[in-house]
Amino acid sequence: MRWFTTTIELRQYLGRQRVVQPSPARGVGESAEPLYGIGLVPTMGALHEGHLTLIRKARQENRLVIVSIFVNPLQFGPNEDLAQYPHDHEQDAYLCEQLGVDAVFMPSPEDMYGNQGIPSQQLTRVLPPKAMLTPLCGGKRIGHFEGVATVVMKLFNIVSPQRAYFGRKDAQQLAILQRMVQDLSCPVTVVPCPTVREQDGLAMSSRNQYLTPDERRDAAGIYRALRSAAQQFERGVRDREPLLNAVQSELAAYSAVEPEYIELVNPQTLNPLETVDHIGLLAIAAQVGATRLIDNLLLRGRQPIIAIDGPAGAGKSTVARRVAHQLELLYLDTGAMYRAVTWLVLERGIAIDDEQAIADLVSQSAIRLMSPDEVGQPTQVLINDEDITDVIRQPRVAAQVSAIAAQPAVRRELVKQQQHYGRRGNIVLDGRDIGTHVFPDAEVKIFLTASVHERARRRQQDLQSQGQAALPLEDIEQAIRQRDHQDSTRAIAPLQKAADAIEIQTDSFTVDQVVGQIVDFYNQQFDRQQPDAQG
Repeated sequence: MRWFTTTIELRQYLGRQRVVQPSPARGVGESAEPLYGIGLVPTMGALHEGHLTLIRKARQENRLVIVSIFVNPLQFGPNEDLAQYPHDHEQDAYLCEQLGVDAVFMPSPEDMYGNQGIPSQQLTRVLPPKAMLTPLCGGKRIGHFEGVATVVMKLFNIVSPQRAYFGRKDAQQLAILQRMVQDLSCPVTVVPCPTVREQDGLAMSSRNQYLTPDERRDAAGIYRALRSAAQQFERGVRDREPLLNAVQSELAAYSAVEPEYIELVNPQTLNPLETVDHIGLLAIAAQVGATRLIDNLLLRGRQPIIAIDGPAGAGKSTVARRVAHQLELLYLDTGAMYRAVTWLVLERGIAIDDEQAIADLVSQSAIRLMSPDEVGQPTQVLINDEDITDVIRQPRVAAQVSAIAAQPAVRRELVKQQQHYGRRGNIVLDGRDIGTHVFPDAEVKIFLTASVHERARRRQQDLQSQGQAALPLEDIEQAIRQRDHQDSTRAIAPLQKAADAIEIQTDSFTVDQVVGQIVDFYNQQFDRQQPDAQG
């Protein structure tokens, strides 16, 4: 492990490293290398298990892991604990080395800010949106998030990571940094990681060591208070006041805890919520003796929806099926729904161009989809309680499904049925407009893509594996370009990436690696790998 104290030294080191993305996919089932180049874990030192969880995650995903240790004066107010902030560089170095960190960056304030290490008022700073600075901690910690955004941007520019890891405990910081990366088009993915807790539920923090034994005992009441409100939420309570009252009532039992704020906000925008429709952030800051602690819980009004969009040939259906199977969610096969309608039209003898008769038929029909028991098996499809799983794959259905799917009335009715499935979430679905039109509020949006050459190569391999004559690669590429143009310019719901979708370029990844990325992101977002005691 290397240790650097200046930006120049670190940049020279990084310049000597040959950090590239993995080589092209070798085939499903072969051992996977780390998926990314450089992972950055920004810290202020005094490392605890919460930090170590971030480092382990970074080590798993990246070929090179950099941990920064810098107590940033720009994010401390005049009366805050900058001078007393805990540090143990020797222990931090030992922990980083044990976890396989490649380099630790511990710059001085002078290296980061020049002069005497005191940030000048003339220093160029990153100013997050004012609406995100005023709620929660922003009201009391004036300038704090400006300082956080500025130092994180400096670290991004110095290290040039592909991914940077932050804990969900600092929810306001996380939301602001995600917005910064989006607004400034930073080529960095901010990776949220679950809050790590002590056995009694207290969120791990470097400041916990300031607590006396009595204060430490009462501090655990913060999490119990949040859980009290979460239990009310699970019973159907959705309105702001009763949820906040549940927190306050529980906190009253802990005399050492003095709440600074208890709030319910949108976790992305930080705007206050009166009612939780889909998701809300229940957040608290409190003084426990001389120590200020924060904590939060996410309240979800429905189970998540995973929307996977992308161009033809990007592997969406294969990936979506495997993701659904691995996460034990329903794969909503939208293509099967259109085939089911086409089969019924043919069975009833309705003319393919009789749009009104077809629209009436669809509005009176109930389509049900059920997940198969095994990966690779088709989704079970029923229409009006008749199992048509096999017959919808007949050539006569395949020959007419495009004409049926192009009819606006059919599409409107099936989108309504798809949205009905999504009322409670717990589904995965793929298409070309799922995240932009069908489920614009989906909790996880993925845009799966690949180069035209790679998609053509895959198509050529599929044809060969099916015993069909393989077309020239150039012809397949031309056909794919034409399909892309048609899909992206069509009048109804054209193919486009949702603004908040995560793009995965799959040229260099195996199917298993792509599925792993999506499953991992889902688990990070919804803390699924954490037991209930850890929030």
